[in-house]
Amino acid sequence: MEKEEKDVQDAEKKENNKKADEIIELKKQIESQKVQIDETEDRLKRVAAEFDNYKKRNTKERDGLYNSLIADIVSNFLPILDNLEKAVEAETKDEEYKKGIELVLKQFKDVLSAKGVTEIETVGKTFDPELHEAVSSVQDASKGEKEIVQEYRKGYMIGNRVIRHSMVIVAN
Repeated sequence: MEKEEKDVQDAEKKENNKKADEIIELKKQIESQKVQIDETEDRLKRVAAEFDNYKKRNTKERDGLYNSLIADIVSNFLPILDNLEKAVEAETKDEEYKKGIELVLKQFKDVLSAKGVTEIETVGKTFDPELHEAVSSVQDASKGEKEIVQEYRKGYMIGNRVIRHSMVIVAN
């Protein structure tokens, strides 16, 4: 009977040792899977960040291309806009004709504005070679140094891109 009890105890110890080994093995598997999950999660975060950067870069390039195309098209129309502005300033006896030219000019400017095209501010502003092209300079003690005193030709930009520089006269 003692031998049977001892055999039962030995069998229980073996069973317990086997269960303990299984628990240890399961813990190792869990740790291994946690490491794999962490690595996969890290890769996922990197791929998501790369994709986000790609989307931002793509959007920036697309906007730049759009602005470039609009700028190229608008630059071809600017001489027409200049002529319309001169036509509005010209003396005429026919007021209805003048009103018609003014309406066409306003419509033209509204279309450009809707596409993001803006006039570059000049008179009273400080000369900026990124925006302005100085065609002459004048001595004027009442004006600050490099202050724009007269605009010879309007300049235009879309976003931060200059389509045509303003031609200006600058004070010394």
